[in-house]
Order: sequence, then C-alpha cells, then structure tokens
Amino acid sequence: MGFRTSPVVEEDEWLLKLEVLDGGVALLTLNHPEKLNAWSWEASRQLGVRADQIRFDDSIRVVVLRAEGRAFCAGIDLGMPEDRVTGRSPAEKVRNYYEGIRWVHERFRVFSELPQPIVAAVQGYCLGFGFELALMADIRVASDDAKFALPEATIGVGVDAGGDLRLSQEVGVGYAKLLALTGRRIDAAEAFRLGILQEVTSREDLDSTALGIAREIANNAPLAVQSIKRSIDAFAYRGLLEAMKFEALSSSVEFVSEDMPAGYAAKAKREQATFEGF
Repeated sequence: MGFRTSPVVEEDEWLLKLEVLDGGVALLTLNHPEKLNAWSWEASRQLGVRADQIRFDDSIRVVVLRAEGRAFCAGIDLGMPEDRVTGRSPAEKVRNYYEGIRWVHERFRVFSELPQPIVAAVQGYCLGFGFELALMADIRVASDDAKFALPEATIGVGVDAGGDLRLSQEVGVGYAKLLALTGRRIDAAEAFRLGILQEVTSREDLDSTALGIAREIANNAPLAVQSIKRSIDAFAYRGLLEAMKFEALSSSVEFVSEDMPAGYAAKAKREQATFEGF
C-alpha cells in the first residue's frame, strides 16, 4: 500500500511533536515547516500514534493543535504521486485507495474523538488536508493572515477525509458546497463570519490566545468537560461515520482517472489544469 502501519517512530522522524505543559495542556505541533507542514500517509499514521498517547494521559486535559513555520498545513504533499498506492488493475487500485482512505479515517477518528477537547491555532495556509485537520478541532483560533480552502476539485480529486462533511455541519450545506466545489480560498475574517473560526487574532498573539482558551477549559472539571464534548459531538455529527464510509468509496474512483495526474502535475507547476472528465 505504500505506507507503514507500525507504531514505531524514531525520534528524528516525528512530524508531530508532543509537549505536555503544566496545568493540563498539551501542545501537539505539526513540525515539518520546510514543506509548509504538507500532509502525507506518514503524518496520518503519526497522528494516530499521538492520539493514542494523549488519550489515556490523565495529565492532559486539553490539546492545543498548532504548527511551526509560516503555514499551518498547505495540504497534501504534491511529492506524493498517485502511484504511491498501486494495483494490478484499475479495480484493485480503487480498492487499495478505498482501504487506504478508510485507514486514514480511522486515524482521524481516534484524534477527533479524543476525550480531551482540541483547540486549533492556525496561521498562514490551511488548505486541503490541513483544513480538514483544523475542522476536527473543537475550537478554532486563527491569525489574521490565515487562508482556508478545500482545493481538491481543482486538482482532480474528491474531498476524502471528511472536511466537506464537517464544514457542512459548521456553516451549512450551501456554503460548504460553494467552498468545496469552487476550491475558493477565504481569509480569516470570512472564516470567522461563516462560523468556522471562534476567534481571530494577530500572528504574535495566536499561541497565547489558543493557550488562554485551553487553560480556561483545563481549569474546569475534566469529566464534565469530556461529557459535554461527547454529548455535543453525538448530536452534531450523527450520521458522520456512515457518510465517511461513502466518501471513502466515492473519492477512490478519482484516483484512477486521467484527470488526477493532470491536476497534480499542473498544480506542481502552478498552472491551470485542463480536465477531460475521464
């Protein structure tokens, strides 16, 4: 399949750094700034490993999800070509992508369903998988230079990790379709107006603002906080699991299309792709 499922991570291989602070707050930091924290199969695997570490750590009451560098996450690593997942036939390749995407969903579900609340601190580019990751947080704070988009349709693939589904819950179906079907970028002010963000601040104050919210939560009764998170999520995201399964299958088809490699190649060259629809 082209990716590891082993939980072993060498110290210098961590793409997500975990630091537990005093007062019950943990920092989970995307730590690949030289590539704008571009996402990969390995990043998904490590996210699951980190979530397992956080889950049963009683010293952690709240998680702040943040990133090093000038971008939160610029999306999928364009150095991740379509042939990372192979198959002896188009049908087998679709099956392999389907299982790979489902595997990613399982890692993301462990993270998004952590008992501890997650506060995301977003700066710069928050695109594609990066946007989807931020949408898994319970509360989102961004600096005023943040840019958000789900650009998958402009590359020739479907949104495959639930970002469009979570966005529908956050902003309504119409706006979710507008953003996902066009791939349009919006700034922090627009994201705040739509309800994607709960606070907007300066880049200088981003970490302190997110940490302030996290510490407010951490000072409350942890079992009550976790109960509230579970109850709201059970209501807000009912039906999400079934929809994610459908999304995994639906989006797998595009991975054997001719449009996908054309889209990836054009995006890497910063050109406009011409899509033929097959």
